[in-house]
Amino acid sequence: MKLHHLKPAEGSRKSKIRVGRGDRGRRGAKAGRGTKGTGAHGTVPAGFEGGQVPLKRRQPKLAGFTRRNPEPGYAVINVARLEDAYESGDQVTAESLLAKGLVRKGRKIKVLGHGDLTKQLDVAVDAVSGTARDKITAAGGSVIAGDDRS
Repeated sequence: MKLHHLKPAEGSRKSKIRVGRGDRGRRGAKAGRGTKGTGAHGTVPAGFEGGQVPLKRRQPKLAGFTRRNPEPGYAVINVARLEDAYESGDQVTAESLLAKGLVRKGRKIKVLGHGDLTKQLDVAVDAVSGTARDKITAAGGSVIAGDDRS
């Protein structure tokens, strides 16, 4: 067998359709492309909206837009809430705050200094503001925040 003996399988090849050959043929005149415009003259990029700013570029500016995978950020809690929720000598951890329903699961926790604190609490969370740290230590408690935790 030689190269010039090879032929494609019967029925696997179709003849090419000749388009745009006069206005009387099946695909004549405009050849199925409509009248004028970009679609008749060339290819239109996906997402092209005729020159206006495309949806994919407008989207973040529209009202109600939320990121697909937003950064969770910090769940903030003030020392006044800790005063109401805990007894003197208690440990304040992410697990205990979650169990009491003060924060949501999967978020970092930051304690802020709004309010007064009279109870001695041992606070071990992700972050503590300066005022909150001062109020907790002034009440006789201890603070372990961020990388200090183990």
